[in-house]
Amino acid sequence: MTVPAFVSAQSGAADRGRAFGAHWSTEIAAAHTGYMNLFETLGGDPGRVRSLSEEALAETSAWAPALGTEINAIAGGAGLEPWQVASINARTEILAALNAAGRSECSTAVTLPDGAPPRTVQTWDWHDVMRDVPVVWTYEPRPGHRVRTFTEFGALAKIGVNGAGLGVHFNILGHASDGGAAGVPVHMIARRILDEAATIEDAERIARSARTSASTAITVVTYDGVRGRAATLEICPAGVGVIPANPDGVLLHTNHFEDPGLAAGEAIGDELPGSRARLGHLRSHTDALSAPTPLERASALAGHAPDDAPVCAHPTSADRTRWETLATISLDVASGALDVHKGGPCQATPTSWQRY
Repeated sequence: MTVPAFVSAQSGAADRGRAFGAHWSTEIAAAHTGYMNLFETLGGDPGRVRSLSEEALAETSAWAPALGTEINAIAGGAGLEPWQVASINARTEILAALNAAGRSECSTAVTLPDGAPPRTVQTWDWHDVMRDVPVVWTYEPRPGHRVRTFTEFGALAKIGVNGAGLGVHFNILGHASDGGAAGVPVHMIARRILDEAATIEDAERIARSARTSASTAITVVTYDGVRGRAATLEICPAGVGVIPANPDGVLLHTNHFEDPGLAAGEAIGDELPGSRARLGHLRSHTDALSAPTPLERASALAGHAPDDAPVCAHPTSADRTRWETLATISLDVASGALDVHKGGPCQATPTSWQRY
């Protein structure tokens, strides 16, 4: 039960993407096929999915040309068409266009202890048929700036850390403004934050510069060697909200908007009381979520339905869209490292973690 890893030696987008695509061609093709099957299950016509993927790639290339180059290069290395790799990167935007908002998803917790680096943990919940898509990718977008990201085969980034003492967690959201022509994929926003940002303000500037068509929460965590900071960027086509850590240095997020203005357009949370129940679970386990080790923090996420909020998700039906906690992830922003357990927190043991 391990997540494969890859280290890119190339700093140029084209060379890096081509090498990654060639090395993981089988896995990237399988990820694309898996998503096409999922989109079809949710009512997505293949022609429309291709059109949305091409729109997202065009938006990416206009907003961040190097990222468009990298997607095209991954496709070339993997022997795929660019839209096929773009479909993996734009899966959130495609789901939004299909009006197929998630029914359950990730729970994130960050604590900022005095005199110590931030302590973080999140569950990554996704469709159980996608349990073999994760990969941890280490690369340098420019010489000397190292990034490590827990992502999916073919996707440029997701959860991760960089060498500037910054990391990001990821939670899907849904908003009334979602849908329509595909915008810049939210995964591309996470990638640019990891590539370029050293502060929360840098990350916010990047997020506000993108035209989006889907919603997500990117929780940005920083550490300058003395003090930790954290804020969640709630991103949607209607705008960007910034939710800081509370005065006690705690920041918790599930899958509904906390920004009062954006919450008025909520498309998931009111229909999904589970998101609010999970947030309540996190609030009642703050002490454990502040523990010094990832294993101890993960233990606070092991709540199951029906007696507790289903923070740790397990498939309960034969439906193709059933949910599972596929990974549990902690960021060490002080060291620029990721701690990853493949599976739900209830399965974590002292030896089940991989450190990257």
